[in-house]
Amino acid sequence: MNTVFDFDAVIVGGTPAGIMAGIAVARAGRRAVILERTAHIGGLPANGLGATDIATRGATGGLFLDFVRHVKQHYSDTYGEDSEQVNLCSDGYRFEPHVAESILLAMIAEQGDKLEVRTLRQFDHEPYNAIKDGAALREIKITNRSSGEEEVYRASVFVDATYEGDLAAAAGAPYMLGREGAEEYGEPCAGKFYQRWGAPVDEKYSTGQGDNAIQSYNYRLPLTTNKANMRRIEKPAAYNRDEYLSLAEDVRLNRFAGPPTPLEFDGIGAITNMVRIPNDKVDGNNQHAAFISTDLPEENWPYPAASWDWRDRFADRLRDYLLGLFYFAQNDDSLPADFRARCNRWGLSLDEFADNDNFPRQIYVREGRRIRGEYLFTAHDALSKRGSREHLTSITASHYALDSHACHKREPGRPHTEGIFSYRTTPYCVPYGVIVPLEVENLLIPVPASGTHIGFSTLRMEPCWMALGEAAGEAINVSLDQGTSLRDANVVALQRRLLAAGAVLSYYDDAAPGDAQFEALQFFALRGFLGDSYQADLDAPVSDEDRANWTAWANSPDLAGFSGTRGQLLGKLYSDVCLRTDAEQAALYAQVEG
Repeated sequence: MNTVFDFDAVIVGGTPAGIMAGIAVARAGRRAVILERTAHIGGLPANGLGATDIATRGATGGLFLDFVRHVKQHYSDTYGEDSEQVNLCSDGYRFEPHVAESILLAMIAEQGDKLEVRTLRQFDHEPYNAIKDGAALREIKITNRSSGEEEVYRASVFVDATYEGDLAAAAGAPYMLGREGAEEYGEPCAGKFYQRWGAPVDEKYSTGQGDNAIQSYNYRLPLTTNKANMRRIEKPAAYNRDEYLSLAEDVRLNRFAGPPTPLEFDGIGAITNMVRIPNDKVDGNNQHAAFISTDLPEENWPYPAASWDWRDRFADRLRDYLLGLFYFAQNDDSLPADFRARCNRWGLSLDEFADNDNFPRQIYVREGRRIRGEYLFTAHDALSKRGSREHLTSITASHYALDSHACHKREPGRPHTEGIFSYRTTPYCVPYGVIVPLEVENLLIPVPASGTHIGFSTLRMEPCWMALGEAAGEAINVSLDQGTSLRDANVVALQRRLLAAGAVLSYYDDAAPGDAQFEALQFFALRGFLGDSYQADLDAPVSDEDRANWTAWANSPDLAGFSGTRGQLLGKLYSDVCLRTDAEQAALYAQVEG
């Protein structure tokens, strides 16, 4: 007989988003459990992604910003406020993997017995492991990898915080794989796409055709030049020299896929892009200006819907490929001696991943299944402040470029590996519907969120995922407090909970959580009071036009003669609206939404 466990919320995936969801549930006094397949929590930040992907700092707040502050405090407490480590942590946005894991564990521990983490729990994405009553998910079956036994978890609500979207798929939610064509949604960079890194799009080869291609994965490597903390990179057992021979010719001819002007690489920089993090380390990622780097396109295409046996084999293959690439760069006689010497300055960090031969434990799954939700996020939602009218239901602001890694390997005569792009956006709002799956009740999807390949390419950054995870947890609290479904959760109540916790729902250059009237600003900004500007100007005198429009909408005639600042008027209007009955507030919301 299976062991059965009951919780208020069950979260599958110990990613940062899953952790934030659990914290949000627990701080409301409810019991949540996080089920993680590996022996460690923390997802990619705890596995090498130490250079935070966010284009505008301050665009995302809440628990993500708490994490950032903890990072800076760690380096200040450990090394001193004026230390190099504090400088390199870049106000907490850059960190070592083991530091990220320890901070996330500490944030979990602060919740006491309300939030439990169970590692080595595997969810296999078969429908019989997601038990439903009609459309409502009621319980799931998990394999305890330590004992081999099956466990059953029951809850009022569930969260799929996996990078793959396994739980939602098993529960029957519709999902998307691959790439939409350019004509389907009119998105830039859609479909088959060639762009020389840092140069204009190559229209000759970019067809815009949709396909089943998945952007490539890699491992994020915390490399070091500190010999006292360095592990030499050894030849992997599955080494295949032929895979890397093209690098030698590229180096000899200075032939790279970046801008047309010659690029100067510092040895290993020819195969990995490096961002400095504290303690003589870098976060090593794919080098987009190279034809061959740490990504391994094409071979990962089956990954999102594959079994864990297949995924584990691919993870081993990717590890061997990557180690082989570095071994080749450091040792092969086909490369110039001075190039090899510069490459040999680098190695793995001995103080990271001690139980895994100092190699990251998780691959970087940039894009798995994209679960279809109540709202489909496209590129157009990220290209203006207000996006669509769905900005009214914003659960976080965010900002990163539309960004994809290669989908195909090197092709003869082509300007670069196909599928790579980086397309500028502006700070945008993310509507609640992207984490509410279609056709399944009692489930939220903060990581495998609802978006096209292009739209998802900006949502998929850890700061945004963390904010969506926190929003999922608060949506659970609203749903359980008010006795509604997650789909019908009161979004205004959800937004107020998020704002009280320091979230940013609509970004402004001159306003931040903690500022006077920030909550009022956010409330009215989402209703279009301040237009498309990124300047709130809360300390400026309110204009006659704004005063007339704002007081009329809020039905606050007593404030029609108000002569203070914009922020003061917004604060008074917000206090006035919050005192109305639920029915009166609903009428106001319907008026602006109409």
